[in-house]
Amino acid sequence: MPKNKTHSGTAKRFKVTGKGKLRRERAGHRHILEKKSSKLKRRLEGSTNVDRSDVRKVNKLLGR
Repeated sequence: MPKNKTHSGTAKRFKVTGKGKLRRERAGHRHILEKKSSKLKRRLEGSTNVDRSDVRKVNKLLGR
């Protein structure tokens, strides 16, 4: 059986932690930031875990 190819767009957006969990950046913190409140911008900082319901799909796209 051939190996699964990695989806390059997915590889740029998700990182695998040492324990194998998936991390992602929060949406909405790239541009048009002037009109967003400081509170919202702080909340969107950093990264978070991928939701359990999406882990299988993302792993498949990453070729895992």
